Amino acid sequence: MDNAFIEKIKEVVGEKYVKENESMASHCTFRCGGNAELFVTPGSIDELTQVVALCRENNVEFLVIGNGSNLLVKDEGYKGVIIEVNSRISFIDVIGEDIVADAGAKLSAVAVTAMENDLGGFEFAHGIPGNIGGAVMMNAGAYGGEMKQVLKWVKVLDNEGNIITLDASELEMGYRTSIIEKKGYIVLQARIGLNIEFSEDIGLIMQMFMQKRRASQPLEYPSAGSTFKRPEGYFAGKLIDDAGLRGYRVGGAMVSEKHCGFVINYDNATATDVINLIKDVQAKVKEKFNVQLEPEVRII
Repeated sequence: MDNAFIEKIKEVVGEKYVKENESMASHCTFRCGGNAELFVTPGSIDELTQVVALCRENNVEFLVIGNGSNLLVKDEGYKGVIIEVNSRISFIDVIGEDIVADAGAKLSAVAVTAMENDLGGFEFAHGIPGNIGGAVMMNAGAYGGEMKQVLKWVKVLDNEGNIITLDASELEMGYRTSIIEKKGYIVLQARIGLNIEFSEDIGLIMQMFMQKRRASQPLEYPSAGSTFKRPEGYFAGKLIDDAGLRGYRVGGAMVSEKHCGFVINYDNATATDVINLIKDVQAKVKEKFNVQLEPEVRII
């Protein structure tokens, strides 16, 4: 990568927020994966837009990530710039019954802010280990709630470098998808509409959801959450279990014995282990039930 380009990036975000050959195992919840040629952590929406503009002007490949909770970078790494939107871009503001949150704000932090302000409707997101940006892009959801139920508008960076605001009606949100994902837009900020509730009731619901998660999901191991999308008319975990794959291993990767819908990093797995296990699971389920499982995790 051109040194002059790297120096320009450093001028925008500061030298300490630019790292070369950074291990992505430190930035993905799978805790494995190759290196990013350049890893950049902007400190504001303005810095983020400037870094993206520099990448586009210099024809440098780039990828914007959040908490890395739905991401797997192949062992050979990523040739280009990975831009992490994290706690440096995470302002949360309460406006009446609405919350405006930056893309890097953790879902758990937004849920707690809602509870503290007697605002209900976001409890479902409390245990999802991601940020607002990724959750909006993929319409994250759990326990009967989805982002599309609460979003009012989303501010995005489009492919021409313009900052535009999309109304909820324009987002085309479906199961783990949105127009933002389809068009490759970058989420900058979102406005969430909630309802006045008693904070005690909100807290109890959030506590109940977390207890359910701990009881049913292998939270003690690194993973990217549910590895596969839910096939229409089926449950991925049940198909995998019925195919006899509970506890199936490839290298250090394993189908969780606690929840077959989760592939976990059981014992120092490589990204290749995880990918090969995913392929084996897909092949076995296809062979046995003629159902094609699609990964929910993004493989880069």
